[in-house]
Amino acid sequence: MRRWWLLTAAIASEVTATLALKAALDLPVLYLVVAVGYVVAFGLLALTLRAGMGLGVAYGIWGAAGAAGTATLAALIWNEPLTWVMALGIALVMVGVVMVEAGSRHGPQEVL
Repeated sequence: MRRWWLLTAAIASEVTATLALKAALDLPVLYLVVAVGYVVAFGLLALTLRAGMGLGVAYGIWGAAGAAGTATLAALIWNEPLTWVMALGIALVMVGVVMVEAGSRHGPQEVL
């Protein structure tokens, strides 16, 4: 369970840093939030891997959840577009990540 909390914190840190990156265009002091956020995100991702989560699963979930969270929050904060096509794309990526995670739980399988 610890690895899931670490991954969740890594995602939150990465999303925060990415949102701060846009805000820093108008308020440059926020580049400090960007730098710290990305360093913390990668550190937490490393701890997630150390806690036993597979790289493909951790990175896939981190990337998909980060993209989904950033797109959603950017739409709410800056009124950026979030069309149904974009939402469908995010949903498909997340379904793919769930499939990767589910496939990693089974025993040895035929490798492509």
